[in-house]
Amino acid sequence: MSLIVKRNAMTLPSLVSDFFDTGRMFPSLFDINDPSFDFERETMVVPEANIVENDKDYGIEIAAPGLDRKDFKVSVDGNILTVSSEKSENKKEERKNYKRKEFSYSAFMRSFSLPENCLADKIDAKYENGILHLSLPKKEVNITKPAKEIKVS
Repeated sequence: MSLIVKRNAMTLPSLVSDFFDTGRMFPSLFDINDPSFDFERETMVVPEANIVENDKDYGIEIAAPGLDRKDFKVSVDGNILTVSSEKSENKKEERKNYKRKEFSYSAFMRSFSLPENCLADKIDAKYENGILHLSLPKKEVNITKPAKEIKVS
């Protein structure tokens, strides 16, 4: 008698895992169900953002430690504010017995819809202590009095 297992979604990891099942005929050299061997894990890390509204402006804080000011690109297209960053690093080490080359690359992009009362041309960005601070000033809104009907006598 065998046990039939129904999976909710048919994915490559589940097919491979079923084929190389460690509990069947032979022990596997690697365990695909191990969390470090996760195909579905996100490969791109998007930094967290805090958004605050005050009387005079909106504030956005993006946690992005380990970057420099030059790594950021902040742009406005229509009513969309986009913050992106790219950083690459190459390390080379040559010794008598060996050569070592390492490289790393990281990137992210976040987009925010700007409210109608935001002055997009006066947005200010400052990076300090691993946090990108964006200040989005508000337009002054003149509150008009409602129309008043005057009765003719």
